[in-house]
Amino acid sequence: MPPGTALPPASDGPPAPPVEVADASGSPDQAGSRVRDFAVRAVVPVLAVFTAFLVGALIIIFSDPETLKLFTTDPVAAIQRAIGQVIDAYTALITGALGSPAEYVAAFASGDPEQIKAAFVPISETILNATPLIFTGLSVALGFRSGLFNIGAEGQLYVGAIFATFVGFAITGLPIFIHLPLAIAAGFLGGALWGFIPGILKARTGAHEVIVTIMLNYTSYLLLAWVLKTSVFQREGRDDPISKIIQDSAVFPQFVNDSTLRANFSTLLALAAALAVSWLLFRSVRGFEFRAVGLNPGAARYAGMSISRTIVLTMIICGGLAGLAGTQQVLGPARTLTPGFSPGWGFDGIAVALIGGSRPLGVVLAAFLFGALRAGATPMQAATGIPIDLVVVIQALVIMFVAAPALVRGIYRVKTAEVTGTEIFAKGWGS
Repeated sequence: MPPGTALPPASDGPPAPPVEVADASGSPDQAGSRVRDFAVRAVVPVLAVFTAFLVGALIIIFSDPETLKLFTTDPVAAIQRAIGQVIDAYTALITGALGSPAEYVAAFASGDPEQIKAAFVPISETILNATPLIFTGLSVALGFRSGLFNIGAEGQLYVGAIFATFVGFAITGLPIFIHLPLAIAAGFLGGALWGFIPGILKARTGAHEVIVTIMLNYTSYLLLAWVLKTSVFQREGRDDPISKIIQDSAVFPQFVNDSTLRANFSTLLALAAALAVSWLLFRSVRGFEFRAVGLNPGAARYAGMSISRTIVLTMIICGGLAGLAGTQQVLGPARTLTPGFSPGWGFDGIAVALIGGSRPLGVVLAAFLFGALRAGATPMQAATGIPIDLVVVIQALVIMFVAAPALVRGIYRVKTAEVTGTEIFAKGWGS
């Protein structure tokens, strides 16, 4: 049932299937309808990203004193300089995130394995940066679909990492196909427990999940700081807060066994999680309940759905997904846990969920966009001298334009789309 479709009236039988799958002639029309639906939904986010880069270009131009001074003496030369600056900056950003086509050609032409590996480092870094954002984006998006604002993904990420780290170094002698799944499950469990707290408080007492999750974020920071100073976690011979090294059998294998290509199989786990969330939301009875409660809690209650159960279960799953983001971090190349190991993946997940329209496919695409921006920021600064902060500004602009779809449609004269329900997904945040 697509978001925004009216809830079916109460009846003795199961809910009627969505109209879009009632095509008895086969899958071509259904597939075409899905493609058109995706294209319509993607218009505003794509234009928002494009607009953010345009504004970013203006920031690059007007933040250069020499260019501004040149405008007063030689406007033509100033324009040429400004265009060159923007092209150089964005070229460095893109090649830093995806690699240079010339380098790929030269690497494969040389036949040197080391040169080929070096050419793929940018893509590897983009994948590595996008993976935790997929988990946290899914965590926030699932909450949005149920009318909940899970702003606690960062704290759930921390607790998930604590659980996964303990299983990773405390258990020894197991093969990787047993030890690694145990560590992953522990990370999911840790995040789920941290998500259960705001869920049960909201369901039983009405405590707002935004306030509770914000407070739990700070609690998780202090919990990690305390845990890392205990004899159980702290590495032998060290006085600083750093955990023991995780066993090889609990570490995600890398796609390529090379220290420079850090992308690993946790990305496949993230994509599998996206598929699982998509199935849960749009192909299961429980997912129908989640969306129904998010769109109209009163109607869902009238239809016999348990609002409290839905809130608690949603927050448990949201917490578990965020916990997997922390698990991916500690079971990856780092193989250890330290304070501040997350640069804010949980908070970036909120932006990813917004840009992705709270849909798993959109979340994955938005996560790779943000991952590419993070991966390309440092090479851009090294090549052009433009501060990394420009990437943060572009991310903020993307969020701003996505959050103001009417503004984007007005700028580009885009015809207002039929309301589908995603515009009101936040209606239940305060319910």
